[in-house]
Amino acid sequence: ILRMIELKISETREELAKSFARDLFQLVSQTNGYFHLALSGGSTPRLLFDHLSHDYASRMPWEKIHFWWGDERCVPPSDAESNYRMTYDHLLGKIDFKPDHIHRIKGELTPGEACRLYRDEIRDLIPVHAHLPLFDLIILGIGDDGHTASIFPDQMDLLISNETCAIAVHPQSGQKRVTLTGPVLNNARQVSFLVTGTSKATRIAQIINKENSAAYLPASHIQPARLSFYLDHEAASGIK
Repeated sequence: ILRMIELKISETREELAKSFARDLFQLVSQTNGYFHLALSGGSTPRLLFDHLSHDYASRMPWEKIHFWWGDERCVPPSDAESNYRMTYDHLLGKIDFKPDHIHRIKGELTPGEACRLYRDEIRDLIPVHAHLPLFDLIILGIGDDGHTASIFPDQMDLLISNETCAIAVHPQSGQKRVTLTGPVLNNARQVSFLVTGTSKATRIAQIINKENSAAYLPASHIQPARLSFYLDHEAASGIK
């Protein structure tokens, strides 16, 4: 299969956020019907959400978007570590959206219950392609260890799981999380990695330069039909 990889390199993190916001606006505007978008946590999406809430609050056709999350920590939605809370503080709390278009992972429940409810909600609402849910766009980041969503290097089996979502365990803290699995990430119409900073340059170089060592990085196994990397100058510094 010929897979299309797009590299979009910006000078700064701020420019990256603006570049991605422009592309998201185009994508959503051109979509007929609903747009199923899975969000990521982290500092780069936070910058993106600030930009979206500031520059696109009244322009983006928010009513089309169904908001989902690629992963979530098993904490209450009010917790500072919650990806949902970060999204609410920096984006959702500042725009008009339809409350029934917000599909958060209920981290305050037991991990098993949160996982089951999220799976059922995805099954009930998202179109299916090749027996898997078809997200329109999934935003992902890359950890310093090469993890993406909450698929860590010591849990590579989640890349080939038969489940829509699964319980993951952070290798250092032992914190439980709920994450979309590899097959679902790879089934999306489009996946965009948003990656900034020198600490990520080595991992990005391994993946983009197709080094053998990339095989041990979960992020390198995300290969949907359309894949884009939005990088700042620092994160892109190791690409050949």
